[in-house]
Amino acid sequence: MTASATTPQVHHVPLATPFQDQKPGTSGLRRPTPVFQQPHYLESFLEAVLQILPGVQGGTLVVGGDGRYGNRRAIDVILRMACAHGVGRVVTTTDGILSTPAASHLIRISTGCVGGIILSASHNPGGPEEDFGVKVNGANGGPATEQLSDAVYQATLTLQGYAIAEAAAIPLDRPGRHRLGTTAVEVVDGVEDFVVLMQKLFDFDQLRDFLGSGFPVTFDALHAVTGPYARRIFENLLELPAGTVRHGAPLEDFGGGHPDPNLTYAKPLADALLQGDEFCFGAACDGDGDRNMILGRGCFVNPSDSLAVITAHATRVKGYRQGLAGVARSMPTSAAVDVVAETLAIPCYETPTGWKFFGNLLDAGKITVCGEESFGTGSDHVREKDGLWAVLFWLSILAAERCSVTTLMERHWATYGRHYYSRHDYEGVEKAAATELYGALQNRLPQLAGQPLAGDRIRQADEFSYTDPVDGATSSSQGLRILLESGSRMVFRLSGTGTRGATLRLYLERHEPSNGTLNLDPQKALAPLIRGAEQLAGIRQRTGMDTPTVIT
Repeated sequence: MTASATTPQVHHVPLATPFQDQKPGTSGLRRPTPVFQQPHYLESFLEAVLQILPGVQGGTLVVGGDGRYGNRRAIDVILRMACAHGVGRVVTTTDGILSTPAASHLIRISTGCVGGIILSASHNPGGPEEDFGVKVNGANGGPATEQLSDAVYQATLTLQGYAIAEAAAIPLDRPGRHRLGTTAVEVVDGVEDFVVLMQKLFDFDQLRDFLGSGFPVTFDALHAVTGPYARRIFENLLELPAGTVRHGAPLEDFGGGHPDPNLTYAKPLADALLQGDEFCFGAACDGDGDRNMILGRGCFVNPSDSLAVITAHATRVKGYRQGLAGVARSMPTSAAVDVVAETLAIPCYETPTGWKFFGNLLDAGKITVCGEESFGTGSDHVREKDGLWAVLFWLSILAAERCSVTTLMERHWATYGRHYYSRHDYEGVEKAAATELYGALQNRLPQLAGQPLAGDRIRQADEFSYTDPVDGATSSSQGLRILLESGSRMVFRLSGTGTRGATLRLYLERHEPSNGTLNLDPQKALAPLIRGAEQLAGIRQRTGMDTPTVIT
């Protein structure tokens, strides 16, 4: 262990004016990188976190990130501020690389850990002119509660200064033990503990046998955090050929790409599976490793269907053979998993968007598996969505069923019916225009019931609110729902994950029974709803956008 000869000098840096824009969104504080590069901006938010997070003095913190531009500088700042605030121990990782699900696991297995700080803007681009983010997780490994996030924000509004120690940067190039005054700093391999967890949940012998029997796969890490994890799992432990993992080296700017695993931003992977015949299976994960996209030869699996398939086949997978306590989905996610849960006679919960809403259900043992339509799926093994876990779960199902992705989906729809579903994202909309559109529709909700729409009739129009069945907390203003008499629906939300302008998300869903037409293109199947949403909200007129930025 390297130790400082003396206790580092602590500086108390005054702020002329507190920052007024540090309110965390659904996944922490995300801003353009130049905003975080402003003098005192990062330090101000961290000061509020260290003041508010319970048990910081003498406790253990986990720190790491997705490797984007600013990651190493931020870790250095956190270590020196942790020292100034009397943190007992900080656990960080080699090169500062730590996926969000791996961070959740590390928090949960680290003795005396009071939480973690994850440096990521998830699926947003990275680089000097792109995005950066700071996310706080609690002692259970999950995202900070709304109450904690709000308390941090309130602290930033009146902050008068921050405390930071003066010390040389801790080397992160290899595992080791260091000390900053009374604060112990452990640099650990950020990959190994997570890989061991995956080996407990999935039968790697079965996977190795199946994948080696003529079932070629490819995985795109998008030059983001999952590259080292995927290489260890796929190319080392599962003995797949070198190059199975594409773009596996984490880069500060993600190679100039957009680390969002969808058909638009992972187009080369999508083209390889949907237009080519080299691979039977393809997958990708996002910037911080918590999202996933699943593809088969000629088949894209929408995330809502993915959650339903995982739920239906969970008992075929090593770590879930005992069955599921229950499942949960976010409100915008399709009801495909609801039908499976009803068949399995297990509870199914509908929550607002944001993984933190699953935390109480997981901690209380009410659910085992949960997911969101935004390419996020997970289980009670951590308290975050987990991209690589989902990929391994899918491969495990295919290994058990000995079939292709297309065949598995066809069997699923023939059993449960098909929920034709799509999300249309209008990104970078002028905030005033997006707010006006949303507000106008919100004001019309009480008058919409009974009106004709999309060849159907509106049964109910409301704004979704949620009362937590564990602690009774209520969350309101969670999205506008238009429910039709046929069971179809459309949902409008303004996203909280962007940093420039506003993102309007439109979700569309129509259920086709198992004896109906199950092989339509989703955009064609949903065409009446798409036209109805435009008619109802005036998207083109109010945003100036003729088409969505991203369709999934």
